Amino acid sequence: MNGLNIAVIGATGLVGRTMLEVLEEMDLPCERLLLAGSENSRGKELLFRGKSWTVQTVDEVLNSKPHVALFSAGGNVSKEWAPKFAEVGTTVIDNSSAWRMDPACPLVVPEVNGHDILGHHRIIANPNCTTMQLVMVLKPLHDAYRIRRGVVSTYQSITGTGKSAIAQLEAERAGRVPEHPVYPHAIDLNCLPHCDVFEENGYTREEMKVWNETKKILGDDEVAMTCTAVRVPVMGGHSESVYLEFEHPFELEEVREKLEAFPGVVVQDDPSQNVYPMPKNSAGMNEVFVGRIRRDLAHPNGLHLWIVADNLRKGAATNTVQIAEYLHGQNRWDL
Repeated sequence: MNGLNIAVIGATGLVGRTMLEVLEEMDLPCERLLLAGSENSRGKELLFRGKSWTVQTVDEVLNSKPHVALFSAGGNVSKEWAPKFAEVGTTVIDNSSAWRMDPACPLVVPEVNGHDILGHHRIIANPNCTTMQLVMVLKPLHDAYRIRRGVVSTYQSITGTGKSAIAQLEAERAGRVPEHPVYPHAIDLNCLPHCDVFEENGYTREEMKVWNETKKILGDDEVAMTCTAVRVPVMGGHSESVYLEFEHPFELEEVREKLEAFPGVVVQDDPSQNVYPMPKNSAGMNEVFVGRIRRDLAHPNGLHLWIVADNLRKGAATNTVQIAEYLHGQNRWDL
């Protein structure tokens, strides 16, 4: 044995296929790839590192007892199957919302809080894509100046909803009535301030994920990040307009230096040359891009930022694989 037995649960979905792309690109050693999908996907062939691999059922993959299982098949599947994989000794890295706020499960972005993973943890949660790119930028700034409060407005790609959302947008752009629309209104040439379901407090579940998950990942319950999440007719990449108020004063050049030094963050901030992050340029990239860095006009400790990342990459698949890579570097598995 000179590599890992790696399972991908939900391998035929958008995120699952992107996980396979990221695994191909990274150096995580893979002895055997175990692909799981629905009954309808069973028997399909997917190409990975020049070899065809057959999609199996989740139960069949479980019986193989992989070292690590990357889950992206929805919360219900994760709730049912993640504990079963953990029981046979598999480390589960879950991309759904099922385990994120479970106090027994770490919620991890490796560059930010990989140290939260302890030896006994068998289920590790991947944050929401919106939170993921946000905390990559918040971490170095919070460490330096301490964030008191923040306001986030998101501009989220339809790919965050999945294949059905892409089908709806394509149908609308072609002048057809979508067969199975997933949004309550047209998305083409439109913006919907409605990501996920509304809760009793008037915020959507997506907006509350930002509020709750930033606290857990940064390890500070006093960080208050209020969010308005908007779905936009963009095929890939989430964008965020972010306002932060710090406890301590800052210099703009120092802010840029701290962001440039943080692994996985790329500063694109030269408005005079029309240089700033855009979702079109983030497609297929694993980094988080930040620009439009400027001091607030009214609050001396207020800072404005514009953050962009590929939501299928760092917002989901890349971070999942990076957690596995981090654990491999920590000698999690005896090979």
